[in-house]
Amino acid sequence: MMGHSKRHRDKHLGLPLLLVILVLTVISSVPLWADGGFIFLVGLLLIQTVFALSYNILFGLTGLVSFGQAALFATGAYAAAYLMRIFPDIPFLLALLAGGLAGGAIAALIGVVALRRASGIYFAILTLALGQLVYTMIGKSTALGREDGMTGIARPVLNFFLFEIDLSVGDRYFFFILAACAVVAGLLWWVWYGRIGRILYAVRQDPERVRFLGINVQRYREIAFIISGITTAFAGALLGPWQQILTPEIADWSYSALPILMCLLGGATYYWGPAAGAVLFVGLSHATRMMPGISELLIGGVLLLVVLAVPGGVAAGLARIGKPWRQSKEERVYE
Repeated sequence: MMGHSKRHRDKHLGLPLLLVILVLTVISSVPLWADGGFIFLVGLLLIQTVFALSYNILFGLTGLVSFGQAALFATGAYAAAYLMRIFPDIPFLLALLAGGLAGGAIAALIGVVALRRASGIYFAILTLALGQLVYTMIGKSTALGREDGMTGIARPVLNFFLFEIDLSVGDRYFFFILAACAVVAGLLWWVWYGRIGRILYAVRQDPERVRFLGINVQRYREIAFIISGITTAFAGALLGPWQQILTPEIADWSYSALPILMCLLGGATYYWGPAAGAVLFVGLSHATRMMPGISELLIGGVLLLVVLAVPGGVAAGLARIGKPWRQSKEERVYE
């Protein structure tokens, strides 16, 4: 019985991996058959997916609602772009790392101010206020382009040991984004299913019992916020060279609503739920881009329909559809 159980479990663990490999293969083939506009859209989708997965470490695991994630995203984007502008020879990976660490530092600061003084809706409002402070500072900074934004961000040269790869050539930066987002998504998967993820989920379910077990609840909430901040800022750092322009709008509170919508649409209780939500949201936005005035109404109506029809998100709906098949397969395994 134990052998059957273990083998059955391993097969279920292998299925998502096969799907991930299939999805990565399909995305890798995009430059072979798509035009430049679609390639650009897929690159944005990859960045937005990491943004949503990063946010779900807070929302899905810890139960924290933050409206300041856009400020962390913008911090990483502007920090990396500014470093590449004032230090043209800086290694690109170092600039990305610096952008991620800058977001982690801001997250640590917000965590100290907000997490230790508020919870629930008060925490959300406090992160909104701190996020808008970052938005205002970017809009008033001459070095960052003020309201006009930072333009002319060049796609860099990647120095990798003895090799140099010019990411401005062809679709090389697209493949770099794909590789970088896959690595970050893998790290977030490890956090989600690892010891930290289990503790964070327990904190969400019953913080008092977790405190009774001797675990510092406040510290783990701050760790979740910092991890989310670093990976969110890293995603932002990838955006500048892809768009070749950054504007203060990516720090506005309305931009913080994007990962929330993606998590709710895809399913915040599933690790890959926000990725499904990102595909749905970006797809709807792109499909209705030529409908000025009614685009927002159509997107809002479809999103409302999805949320009402599938309360747990797209991932929950797919899980319910596949449940009878898994149960029948499990019965065959144990026969």
